[in-house]
Amino acid sequence: MRELHDGWTLHQVGGDLSGVPATVPGCVHTDLLAAGLAEDPYLDDNENRLTWIGRSAWDYETVFAWHADRHDRTDLVCEGLDTIAAIELNGVEVARVANQHRSYRFAVRELLREGENSLRVRFDSPVEYAEARRAELGDRPGAYEAPYQFIRKMACNFGWDWGPAVVTSGIWRPIGLEGWSVARLASVRPLVSGDERVEVHVTVERADRDMHLTLTAEVAGILVETTLAPGECEAVLALRVPGPRLWWPRGYGGQDRYELAVRLSERTGEALGEPWTRRIGFRDVRLDRTDEAFTVVVNGVPVFVRGANWIPDDCFPARVTRERLAERFGQAADANVNLLRVWGGGLYESEDFYDLADELGMLVWQDFPFACAAYPEEEPFAAEVEAEARENVTRLSWRPSLVLWCGNNENIEGHADWGWQDGLEGRTWGAGFYYELLPALVAELDPTRPYWPGSPYSGSPDLAPNDPSRGTTHIWDVWNREDYTRYGAYRPRFVAEFGFQGPPAHSTLRDAVGGELTPDAPLVLHHQKAHEGNAKLLRGLGEHLPAPRTYDDWHYLTQLNQARAITFGIERFRSLAPYCAGTIVWQLNDCWPVVSWSAVDGRGRRKPLWYALRRVYADRLLTVQDGAVAVVNDGPQPWKGELELRRLALDGEPLAKESVQVEVAPRSVARIPLPDPVAVPRDPSAELLSVRLDGHRAIRFFAEDPRVAFPAAVYDTEVTPARGGGLDVTVTARTLLRDLALFPDRLDPASSVDDMLITLLPGESVTLHVTGSPDPAALVTRPVLRCVND
Repeated sequence: MRELHDGWTLHQVGGDLSGVPATVPGCVHTDLLAAGLAEDPYLDDNENRLTWIGRSAWDYETVFAWHADRHDRTDLVCEGLDTIAAIELNGVEVARVANQHRSYRFAVRELLREGENSLRVRFDSPVEYAEARRAELGDRPGAYEAPYQFIRKMACNFGWDWGPAVVTSGIWRPIGLEGWSVARLASVRPLVSGDERVEVHVTVERADRDMHLTLTAEVAGILVETTLAPGECEAVLALRVPGPRLWWPRGYGGQDRYELAVRLSERTGEALGEPWTRRIGFRDVRLDRTDEAFTVVVNGVPVFVRGANWIPDDCFPARVTRERLAERFGQAADANVNLLRVWGGGLYESEDFYDLADELGMLVWQDFPFACAAYPEEEPFAAEVEAEARENVTRLSWRPSLVLWCGNNENIEGHADWGWQDGLEGRTWGAGFYYELLPALVAELDPTRPYWPGSPYSGSPDLAPNDPSRGTTHIWDVWNREDYTRYGAYRPRFVAEFGFQGPPAHSTLRDAVGGELTPDAPLVLHHQKAHEGNAKLLRGLGEHLPAPRTYDDWHYLTQLNQARAITFGIERFRSLAPYCAGTIVWQLNDCWPVVSWSAVDGRGRRKPLWYALRRVYADRLLTVQDGAVAVVNDGPQPWKGELELRRLALDGEPLAKESVQVEVAPRSVARIPLPDPVAVPRDPSAELLSVRLDGHRAIRFFAEDPRVAFPAAVYDTEVTPARGGGLDVTVTARTLLRDLALFPDRLDPASSVDDMLITLLPGESVTLHVTGSPDPAALVTRPVLRCVND
């Protein structure tokens, strides 16, 4: 394709802005920002002053040269238009479109002129379009007042409880011209299984219907060929690859893949266009639903999902590069995450996203883009949904990393439990999509992987959708109302959403807020989108941590509490394996600088939660649950050794000791009851339990921190240059140090640390590696170096 990405200008229809240089792919917001005509919506409360952008119509215009060639056809290819657009070529309207989730191709050769040509894409206001459809079809309930369910566009673009309302327009994916003759490969849909078979479903578009055509498909040295008779446009090429190496999820085996090449040619052998080439992986995936379970099974092996929810990584998706995605995937993999759920309020993600998942063995759960609202099923909305689903299921059908199609996020629950039915008054709400259209399309186009109507969902429309004992559940009473210890009352089969908030890194918040940094400062509160979010942060501290007295206390303690809450939940749920078959924490990433549920903040900085996830999602985990030690072994080898159980005084003095020989089979959990001498303290405020096995340790206190008689923290520090750059910070505890943390970004925003939230007993030491160039003396002083009892 010849890209048409140069020379674009942006014009506000009926407004004062004209001739603004435009970047394609991109959007209006980023163009105005680059031109100095809009303030950065991620800073302060600038977002509030930019709502006019989403209520304006905009023209993108360019001029390009074209010269006649020997092709039969020339198509204008639009890989992504956001969203309500009319395309004009040389003053002639080519088409009108209304779906961000689709691509488009238009035959335009007869409209092209020798020499200079003009192209204009006019975008109507997406806000006004959605409001007009709402007025026409009748209101539908949703989680927010914005009419996002009336337009096929990224729902969270209208604002969410973690994201700003920056309603975009623009040419957000590549656009260009493609010339071709005789015929072209219009669609290639490989269906790959783990039993050596590949079925390549091919659709050809013809300019010459009278010619015989030849199709070939080749993978791993196996080649098949078929002929398309005149007028024929579809074929299936079946290949069998003897004994292929399988593609496995990370932690279960290698990610072997094979290049599949599909070629179209004339009968004479002359190639027609470029071959379609992709790297496929042989693997099987299914859902085990035995006894109401919800277990992902890959190549016959049940996989305990250690997952994280994924939202768009930027409100302006054209800014998300492959390098940025690679950083996020690296952060997920380093935190021992094995699945990302592409959440339904966002997008079908980019090819780079799924490429990285395939390469790293990161499983992908793909929601269709419906979230937290009742959606209309009337035309032309229904036709748009079918078109986008057909395109994207076909586009992703061969991806080994994709293991599940899910119909929506929380819409079934909303209809059942959120009082929607009275407000709907019999109007459509999306049931036809989730129970009929989407499963039929997946069955037709991608029968190699399972479909699930929504999440939460219990397996049948007649059942309560958010029943923890069936299917998938979302647990939000903890964040909204309950203490996080309530996770211990749950016995779920699969937790697809649960989360707890914490602020972003200090440097991220400092960069985003120009005024004072106090929890209740107006500009700080603007970067807290959850209903009563800061009040819930403080309530969530409960009896677990002391009340903060300063901003620095608030920042550390609420970040720490987020990490502890999620640790508590995941430890509980992993201890229930295999009855519980997975957890998907809300959420991995952010789209802007905000107080939220993320583990990685909107500037890509790791919050304390990230370090906690790495620990609690490791293959091997020790956790104390219900009077026993759960020894969790999700690795491929047995875990055996002497389990050492010690009750200690806070100064490290042994008060009781027991030991047990254990051997835990791969992918299993063993529960070792705690003997009374180590389980029952004489003084809960002055003792702790230490559990060790094969280099792993878990520490549990017998009382919540405010009731523990912690000594004042005393420790020695040494800062030395590290081999290879950066600094090594060694902390040696003279007293117990509870949840030691280092925040070098407070000194140098480019700095990070390799570990944190470490509890040291007296006499123990830890060396932390710090990147960047922070001041060594300031690095070991408060508030950069913190612990609970400092």
